[in-house]
Amino acid sequence: MITVLVIGIGSSSPGHLTREAVAALNRVDVFLVADKRARTDDPVARDLAALRSELCQAVISHDDYRVIEVVDPPRDRETSGYREAVTDWHARRARIYREVIDRELPDGGTLGFLVWGDPAFYDSTLRIVSQIRDAGVDLTIEVFPGISSFQLLAARHQLILNTIGGPIHVTTGRRLLEEFSPELGTVVVMLDGQLTCRGLVDDHPDLKIAWGAQLGLPDEALVRGRLADVVDEIAELRTAIRARRGWVMDVYALLW
Repeated sequence: MITVLVIGIGSSSPGHLTREAVAALNRVDVFLVADKRARTDDPVARDLAALRSELCQAVISHDDYRVIEVVDPPRDRETSGYREAVTDWHARRARIYREVIDRELPDGGTLGFLVWGDPAFYDSTLRIVSQIRDAGVDLTIEVFPGISSFQLLAARHQLILNTIGGPIHVTTGRRLLEEFSPELGTVVVMLDGQLTCRGLVDDHPDLKIAWGAQLGLPDEALVRGRLADVVDEIAELRTAIRARRGWVMDVYALLW
């Protein structure tokens, strides 16, 4: 029997872990980490791997665990069928992970997945692990929540995301322009590397934004103000962070 622990780690700060998550990390025999970079000397891959390694070293009280990095299969970004491309990508990931599980844990054990933020929000780990189980691998799955990026965003800007009795709408940059409406209330946007919100300025000149990048890390950046006034500043900050660090993880809320 293999036990799979899917553990939300927030932004990889030990302070963002629940006590349950710390206990779960200490149970793991093998951590399986998806390496999205084909080159092992890529500085971005090294940086993200170092953050995960530092987290484990900070909270795991023993050395009896291994970290295995698995090169992630490429996703087809040319096809017009987004959902089909992602579904195929998940299936290929599941096949690769199953091969690693069969090789590394032939007699069973505890496998851990470190999930940025929380496993429930825009992360594929649970879908992939469920596919492995559905394919016949004897797995028991446990999930441990983490602090999501938009929870950190709200804390840093001291926001209550919903108005009294009002809704919160969570979406991605890819869907923002087609979905946006003032009736949605506060709109939280994830995965928007293009700052699609710029396209809302003309029709909604009074719309406000609360933005944050690298939340919980030493180079955290925050901007808040009228979207029309600060969107260029945000774009410049994103460019500077990417130039310095090689990657950017950001999120924002659109408010009235």
